[in-house]
Amino acid sequence: MSSPFKYAPLALASMAFISGLLTPALAQTLDEVVISASRAQARSFDAPAAIQSVGRETIQNGGPQVNLSESLVRVPGLTILDRSNYAQDLQLSIRGFGARAAFGIRGIRLLIDGIPASTPDGQGQGSSVSLTSMDRIEVLRGPLAQLYGNASGGVIQAFTKPASKVPLADYQYYVGDYGLHRADYQFSDTVGDYGLVADYSTFTIDGYRSNSRTERKQFNGKLDFKANDQTRVNLVFNQFDMPLAQDPLGLTAAQLKANPAGAGTEAVANKARKIVLQNQLGGSATYSVDRDHSYTGRAYYGTRENLQYQSNGRWIGLNRDYYGAGLQYNAKTNWADVPVQYAAGYEFDRSSERRQAGLSPAGTKTAGSLSRDEDNLAENSDVFFQATAQVSEQVAVVGGLRASTVRFVSDDKYAPFTSDSPDGSGSASYSANSPVLGFTYFATDHLNLYANYGQGFESPTLAEVAYQGSNTPVGQFNPGIRASSSQHYEVGAKWVPQRGSRVDFSAFQINSTDEIVVAASASGQTSYKNAPGTSRSGFELAGSTLLSPHVSATVSASMLDAQYSQAFTSSTTPIASGNKIPGIPQTSFFSELAWTSTVVQPGAKTAAAGTRLAAEVVHSGRVYANDQNTASADGRTVFNLSASQRWAVDKAAVTLYARLNNASDEHYVGSVIVNQSSQQFYEPGLPRNWMLGVSVSAPL
Repeated sequence: MSSPFKYAPLALASMAFISGLLTPALAQTLDEVVISASRAQARSFDAPAAIQSVGRETIQNGGPQVNLSESLVRVPGLTILDRSNYAQDLQLSIRGFGARAAFGIRGIRLLIDGIPASTPDGQGQGSSVSLTSMDRIEVLRGPLAQLYGNASGGVIQAFTKPASKVPLADYQYYVGDYGLHRADYQFSDTVGDYGLVADYSTFTIDGYRSNSRTERKQFNGKLDFKANDQTRVNLVFNQFDMPLAQDPLGLTAAQLKANPAGAGTEAVANKARKIVLQNQLGGSATYSVDRDHSYTGRAYYGTRENLQYQSNGRWIGLNRDYYGAGLQYNAKTNWADVPVQYAAGYEFDRSSERRQAGLSPAGTKTAGSLSRDEDNLAENSDVFFQATAQVSEQVAVVGGLRASTVRFVSDDKYAPFTSDSPDGSGSASYSANSPVLGFTYFATDHLNLYANYGQGFESPTLAEVAYQGSNTPVGQFNPGIRASSSQHYEVGAKWVPQRGSRVDFSAFQINSTDEIVVAASASGQTSYKNAPGTSRSGFELAGSTLLSPHVSATVSASMLDAQYSQAFTSSTTPIASGNKIPGIPQTSFFSELAWTSTVVQPGAKTAAAGTRLAAEVVHSGRVYANDQNTASADGRTVFNLSASQRWAVDKAAVTLYARLNNASDEHYVGSVIVNQSSQQFYEPGLPRNWMLGVSVSAPL
């Protein structure tokens, strides 16, 4: 079994590199507030977990605010393989969990303003986050994420910006390579006790590859108000409308070499594409009994229409309704003279969908060709408790337990049933208790050490039990996939050696049984299986500092050894113990060096007027494409340059942005499609590309 301590020399070298950057600077870096680790407001420095928060200015400086990869690339332990394929969304994983996803997000809990953006079965879409209106994004990794339920990998939680105190209008517009156009219109105001943020954005791109044009429209609105002196209410409505997202598919090695800008086999002939419309309305209310006791309730309802035309001349349609509710109690008290902060609650979520499929040669539905017709149901019912006890001035203990139940039902309505078209109905249920225990040692005012243990639980998703085999004319529900269980061990340190400087370090070991992995993928259909045993070990490191009043540096690094710890047979192919789990880079590295004409103010909510110049280095290691490890994509190192100029014009602000991505024009594979049956594994990354933007913010 591998151990994270095998990486100790690399970790120490990285820490030495960061420590060499640390010099006296201007502002303290202790007071950043996060919520995800303790389910209540706490200083990031004190949180007993690996957690990073990315703020508004970082999100805006990262690019046109279309993809999470623009700003979250700097978070260690989080891998976002940007395939530039908007029909399949980003390939996102935390400590290797989620890498199996053929599309969307798996094994990671996604929340927006406290409202789940993940369905009960654990799948979500990164595109549902309206980045133009987000104030910050938190990424929680490690054992404490298990207390969010179906989330073995971690939690990504996004928060809409607060309403401005005066009427404020914001406008952004970006243009870029490959026909990129991005516009955003935003209004914000506070009237009495009512605060409003309304954001509408559009995005179109022709794409670098053939058959990759995309059109999107997105709205995010938040209304918050005080119902009375003790009750605060938040109402959120968002809509994601993608009338077109062409799918260029993956390429074989030969196709990649001949023409990386080309589309995969039959993608153009059968007009492979996806159409999505999603609406969600949610609300939460917090009732404060007093300073130390509060109740928070939340409820939401949404619909999603998804129509996909596949390269094999078939279409799949999903019409989904989903809703949920939850209640949480937070308290601060003393147990036997020990200060304790705890949260307890219950969550219920349900999703029902109509799944249909049929023939669509040349990308057009054939009348009367229905080959699949069924109703699918997924729901979860969870109870959780989490507490932190300050047992002494230097020691805190955190513990928690979550009891989870997930249920699937599929009712096949495609009849009459025959030997060639059997009844695809079925059901499955999964349940588990997930305990967590951790310790924090406050060594000094500027150094915290922590250790955590947790047991994880991850059910398959509805999409993963939809097929018993890939590329079959009739889909059948596959109740034979078992839920995965995992044990997580983590140690970490948080250190502020100088004012304005901070280093976060964590090392981990994760052992899983029955991990859900890809069996085969073909023509947009993917089937899954269980691997008897896997292991993950590695470290994560993040550092930031001010080199001078005008120069800042940021570095993050990750090492991850993810492998099959037990041999098994996939179909008739033997998979050896020690083979690497595909879809997971073994190394990643990010660094940014930025200069500003004005004095850097860490933690500032808005950028000061003046010039900002930055250079980035983004590295990702080799990625295997199949379980046999016979196909892989080489690692790559990409250089990005950015510049911005901000002017204060009376009470308004105008900012110009410019970015040059992949400045060295490296040719690389952005992501891989795991175990693709036709060996169309590879999705090329973008060559050198540019972007220009302008934003205007003015009080009305």
